[in-house]
Amino acid sequence: MNVRIHPSWKAVLSREWDEPYFKTLTDFVRDRYRQATIYPPAAKIFAAFDAVAFEDVKVVILGQDPYHGEGQANGLCFSVNPGTPLPRSLVNIFKEVAADTGKPMSWDGDLTRWATQGVLLLNATLTVEAHQAASHQGRGWETFTDHVIDCLNTRRDNLVFILWGSSAIKKGALIDRNRHLVLTSPHPSPLSASRGFFGNHHFTTANSYLANHGKKPIDW
Repeated sequence: MNVRIHPSWKAVLSREWDEPYFKTLTDFVRDRYRQATIYPPAAKIFAAFDAVAFEDVKVVILGQDPYHGEGQANGLCFSVNPGTPLPRSLVNIFKEVAADTGKPMSWDGDLTRWATQGVLLLNATLTVEAHQAASHQGRGWETFTDHVIDCLNTRRDNLVFILWGSSAIKKGALIDRNRHLVLTSPHPSPLSASRGFFGNHHFTTANSYLANHGKKPIDW
């Protein structure tokens, strides 16, 4: 499968392209792009892997699936295209950044600026049908992203994994807590943010951990 990702990720993930589950997944995704409106645009499916090299990842933020509204998804979890109104979960993320770091509230929803500093913005499922949340779950993407997390867990040291919500937290079973920092809290969705997302201090905690391990903190 010819995809646009950083060469370092192509090397890490090369065996996955030939796995039977991935061939089945590829056939399904290609068929759905032909027959329906799917997000993100096909060229952006692997944008998270193109934005930061494998060896440059410092923080992993895990989402569920892409935004399913028109013009929102850009291949990075929780991120939207420039100029797009902010989804409520992203507003809550920026509120927590401001409260935690003291920075002014951001209204720029394109999180490419985080990715270029070493934040892998990974959705568990990389595609979705327009206006149908979770429509591509259970098709194989989760197996693929489990492998991504396993590679980071076993081949890298002292990463920060930020897991918001029960779905992301379940992926934490793949991560060695003696080797990496795992931060968990409720999801930033308006339905759950007030139950522990606000005040989680994940952004300053992540930066303290990075600094303590000789890595440059993230400018959130």
